[in-house]
Amino acid sequence: MEILGIVVLLLDIWAIVNIVQSPSSIAAKVLWSLGVVIFPVVGFIVWLLAGPRGRTAIA
Repeated sequence: MEILGIVVLLLDIWAIVNIVQSPSSIAAKVLWSLGVVIFPVVGFIVWLLAGPRGRTAIA
């Protein structure tokens, strides 16, 4: 179980780094970051599907 926690932590850190480096507005960055921090697994999955890459993949 500890390995799973470490994997989730690393994925969340990776997501937050990508969020901060994105060209989105500061408000969007704060909201996405809060979502990933408050809901680590679900927030990461939602960001992965609906975040910056999610929008470009659908368009």
